[in-house]
Amino acid sequence: MKMKMNQFVLPLASATLFALSVPAFADPLDDGFQNPPDSARPQTWWHWMNGNITKAGITADLEAMKQIGLGGATIVNVDCGIPRGPVVFMSPEWQDDFKFAVQEADRVGLHLCVENCAGWSSSGGPWITASNAMQKITTSEVRVTGPSQFDDALPQPPTKLDFYRDIAVLAFPAPAGKVTQISDFRSKAGFDDRAVLSSAVSSNPMGSIPLNRIVDLTSKLNRNGQLHWRVPAGNWILLRVGYTPVGVDNHPAPVEGTGLECDKFSTAALDAHWNGFMQKVLDDLGPLAGPGKTLNSSLIDSYETGDQNWSPAFREEFRKRRGYDLLKYLPVFTDRVVGNPALTERFLWDVRRTIADLFADNYYGYFSELCREHGLFS
Repeated sequence: MKMKMNQFVLPLASATLFALSVPAFADPLDDGFQNPPDSARPQTWWHWMNGNITKAGITADLEAMKQIGLGGATIVNVDCGIPRGPVVFMSPEWQDDFKFAVQEADRVGLHLCVENCAGWSSSGGPWITASNAMQKITTSEVRVTGPSQFDDALPQPPTKLDFYRDIAVLAFPAPAGKVTQISDFRSKAGFDDRAVLSSAVSSNPMGSIPLNRIVDLTSKLNRNGQLHWRVPAGNWILLRVGYTPVGVDNHPAPVEGTGLECDKFSTAALDAHWNGFMQKVLDDLGPLAGPGKTLNSSLIDSYETGDQNWSPAFREEFRKRRGYDLLKYLPVFTDRVVGNPALTERFLWDVRRTIADLFADNYYGYFSELCREHGLFS
């Protein structure tokens, strides 16, 4: 009996000693929390406040970020009303400080991102001209009675920044009496960015404009705004339709970085914006920027610049995406019903759909393409 017990105890002791000699199985999830990879480390906003920048401050900030375990930061040049500092945005001194910041981040092992312009909303600067800015429809109208010969200048629609371009001149019979108006018209027509749905339509529209009575007179308008037209019998409205800048700036930015917001429907306008800021930054940094490098991303932050409802290519983009020409529906942008209320509501839905598509494709989508082309995340 005693021998049997010894035979049992010895194997058990051997198994215990073996278990103690084998290290515990490592849990990768637990290890990941204890020693997170750089890709999982949090990053922070790093606001450069109105030119109050020094190289000593840059080094101190970055070393503190590294010490507390951050993985990097996003540089945003803002104003926010604080006293102006000595470093002018995009000056040679600023460019030298920015490059120094990336070199120091590389030294301590942090990644950097940069907002695509000064301020946090949204994509603009002094390099954006009026022709590359966000645009909106603007109109003027004249009432005439025929039969008669009209040979006069049409009033130029309200204009901002001394920039105006014609879209079309249309004539249509002046409705008699009360006219049906469109609920939430400004939102539906893209004059403001409030979310809105199509409305229930009236079964008895008053004063709607028949599509077949709208006359395109665009070719009869000369460069001086003079129109020559033989007016048919009756009362007519001559509608001059054009576009002008919305006039909104990027913000809150140092004064040297403040300028017009770029046209969100135009890849050419976004190219002009990219070249005005991002390309200059990338050219300065050379091998410090790109995939796997210290500056490896850019972003468009918040969007607080309102809406736009036109761009030089909007008519063609609308035709391509919606399958018809919007020309004879332009009176809708003056809060008039064309055809009937249901047709008008559908047109306005198509306008909003086209606006959304162009924002997605030619602004956010194209910005992502530019970032990828230059080895940046967006």
